[in-house]
Amino acid sequence: MAATDTGRPSRHDSVNTMVERARAAGEDTVFDRMEAQGKRCTFCEQGIRCSLCSQGPCRITAKAPRGVCGIDADGMAMRNFLLQNTMGTATYIYHANEVFKTLAEAQPGGTFEVKDWGKLETLAGAVGLDVEPKDTLPKRLSAALIAELARDHKDPSPLVKAFAPAPRQKAWEELGIFPGGALQENTVATANCLTNVNGDYVSLALKGLRLGIATAYGVQVPLEFVQDALFGTPAPHAIKTDLGIIDGDYVNIAVNGHEPMMGAALIDAARTEAAQAKATAAGAKGLRVVGSIETGQELVQRFDVDDVFVGITGNWLSEELAVATGGLDVFAADMNCTVPTLADTCHRHGTLLVPVSDLIGVPGMDEGVIFDAAKAADQAQQLIDMAIANYPKRKAMGNGAPELRTGDAVAGFSTESILGALGGSLDPLLDVIKNGTLKGVAGLVSCTTLRDSGQDCMTVEIAKELIRNDVLVLAMGCGNAAVQVAGLEAPEAAELAGPGLKAVCELLGIPPVLSFGTCTDTGRIMVLVGAIADALGVDVPALPVVATAPEYMEQKATIDAMAALAFGLYTHVNPVPFVTGAPNLVKLVTQDLPGVTGGKLAVETDAKEAVAAMLDHIATKRQALGI
Repeated sequence: MAATDTGRPSRHDSVNTMVERARAAGEDTVFDRMEAQGKRCTFCEQGIRCSLCSQGPCRITAKAPRGVCGIDADGMAMRNFLLQNTMGTATYIYHANEVFKTLAEAQPGGTFEVKDWGKLETLAGAVGLDVEPKDTLPKRLSAALIAELARDHKDPSPLVKAFAPAPRQKAWEELGIFPGGALQENTVATANCLTNVNGDYVSLALKGLRLGIATAYGVQVPLEFVQDALFGTPAPHAIKTDLGIIDGDYVNIAVNGHEPMMGAALIDAARTEAAQAKATAAGAKGLRVVGSIETGQELVQRFDVDDVFVGITGNWLSEELAVATGGLDVFAADMNCTVPTLADTCHRHGTLLVPVSDLIGVPGMDEGVIFDAAKAADQAQQLIDMAIANYPKRKAMGNGAPELRTGDAVAGFSTESILGALGGSLDPLLDVIKNGTLKGVAGLVSCTTLRDSGQDCMTVEIAKELIRNDVLVLAMGCGNAAVQVAGLEAPEAAELAGPGLKAVCELLGIPPVLSFGTCTDTGRIMVLVGAIADALGVDVPALPVVATAPEYMEQKATIDAMAALAFGLYTHVNPVPFVTGAPNLVKLVTQDLPGVTGGKLAVETDAKEAVAAMLDHIATKRQALGI
């Protein structure tokens, strides 16, 4: 079973308590399903098994070094990996398209209105739109951004030109991986994975790098900028975390997935006197909105936590246990990370599983309220009414949770808020890096997985080891929730940092691990790192900066890794990717790539060894820069 050294399934006490409770009740959770899988297929683990065509499944062995079609181990493993990446890009594109359509509905006094015009003006400049007339800019920019997704793959993306560092653009042009629109790039990459189309692992790897660039700059950056425009650019503020934020005496609606639009509409509606009065009339103490995984993460970055919006429970491995507390009335599931067994768990605990995205399909789920930006206010009220009507039924089941921990963290660190903390300039950050007070910066962009250890164990250990060695950590994705719940994003965590980082934290009033958002913020952090490179007058690969995905899990994570490698970053990953049966491919990404893009894939399953290698890389870059 995936577990910690003490035999427990998670790094978090609240999760362990709920796992024990679920098992005692005979309930099946992800932790039990992981154990049931047992030993895995060796060929699949090595990436040398293919079932794309009817002649398969093919497996590469010493006696059969090629599949029936003729593809070898390197081509097979890279083709499998690239196909995974296309799923990740497609999901990011779906999210972006929904956000861009929401922008078209923005109007003063409406459910959605522009809060940060500067972000829209920046995007308008990038795609060649006039800012005036300002009142029509949201609709015009919405149409332009949707069109940019479909820009021909041979037509260079203006978004990449606007936001990527010039030296990176030059390198990508020379390699032939400067992308067009992400939707078209994804089509081309997927077509390359068809049987008998592309069996060259180098060609496939270059397609993957190109797709990573298109995803980061053509999807993630405009997606997050539009969300900033609609919901506010993140700024630091206190939040609450962990399963203890769920109080079953309230009507509770959990918002889960990756899109903040319905959650934002719900928070606004739930904060009205009328909604609260309806909840109390039903016998509850009030009405609350509970953030879960990345939708919760998007919201805690931008919305104040109070007695209505109460914070974030944790990452995707916690969602079944959040339901199992017996304290949720509606689980509103948008486009990502809703496990296929969740309806069973919801039925056991009196919770309505309501899809709010047409991507979600879970056997036994309740009738959906599929998000429509033009109807969002009415839809939020519909969800509230469903939750209030469900409250007496859920309470009558009498399956309340034990008392669980509530933690504290600070969220809302964006490029703008970091610059604000530094007095509006990167110079103070550069100065402490140059004089050695900080050794470097690490972007922790991670999921959470049970592949090799308990939930979040590797992530928390990596983060602790980095800050102990005076490396500032910017956390994104499900890994961000891991360190939030573990207490590393509270100011008190500065006590766990090395003397240099601790001094910086005390001077600026920040924690040693900064909450930088979700996996979608991969593009945003590339903009920040690019600005640091420009300020120092160097290309990105020269920086004392690393990326780490201590517990990557799914297809969005793999395309993020491709973006980081194309960007020129040392990129640590765990667990071991499914490519080990492809020796030339392994050599390409771990040894040869630094001479191609400047990036490097570092695979390490031991936290201390992984950080030691990151520190060696940082030290090498510092020495080369003469700092």
